[in-house]
Amino acid sequence: MQVYKQHCKIAEEYHEVKKEIALLEERKKELIARLEQVEKESMDAARLAKEYAQLTEENRTLKLAQTQCVEQLEKLRIQYQKRQGSS
Repeated sequence: MQVYKQHCKIAEEYHEVKKEIALLEERKKELIARLEQVEKESMDAARLAKEYAQLTEENRTLKLAQTQCVEQLEKLRIQYQKRQGSS
């Protein structure tokens, strides 16, 4: 009878451990999914930061080109006015 009781106790412990393992495996899946989401968001943030830096540089370049065009236009206006005045 002692062996039977011991067997029942071991079987009960086995089922408890098996249940705990299943819960831990489910938790592991949840944590992996969360980690993948965080990594994706991190990659998205890095991509957006890189894109922002590129657009900022492009904006700076375009502003410089606009300034140069405005200066060139002003020089051409002055030359045109000088020609009109001398004619």
